Amino acid sequence: MSFGERVNQFDSWLLDRIFQPFADALPDRLTAMEMGMSFQVGSIVLSAASISALLVLEGMTLDNVITNLLGWFFEVIFYIGIHRLRRLVRPGYQNPLRLMLAGMRPISIPFAGYAVYQAVTAERAYELALWFNSLSQLVFVAGIYLISCNIPPPGHRARQTSFGRGPLPNEIG
Repeated sequence: MSFGERVNQFDSWLLDRIFQPFADALPDRLTAMEMGMSFQVGSIVLSAASISALLVLEGMTLDNVITNLLGWFFEVIFYIGIHRLRRLVRPGYQNPLRLMLAGMRPISIPFAGYAVYQAVTAERAYELALWFNSLSQLVFVAGIYLISCNIPPPGHRARQTSFGRGPLPNEIG
């Protein structure tokens, strides 16, 4: 098995075994797509906070400011693109974004890992700003996986008999 196949296998495992059961357990009024889009907005805000903190702490040169702002604009553009495609995702059908984002999901994980490494090894003065950045990257990864989940059909919670627990009082009757 090649490295690429192993990466795809890990991506499928993470999506099918971790995020899809979580998405299936969400209430009908909150879909995985909505939660994932909220995570993307959170990632954008945390990234802006990180860039702002580094600017205030004077930890950036003009080149770094330009590079980070361009990266931030790419995050916003990515959000706008996904927002326009969200009408393609329908409850009870295969999510087309699952295949469209297949290359983006696995590559976002090492970037998040590197952001955490930067925060852990940062100088004390820049530590808080880089923790904002690492949290932004982790939220982005969770958001992109949630966006890729299939949305179960309406009323799936009524048909679902076990998710490792018995029925809640409001689910009886």
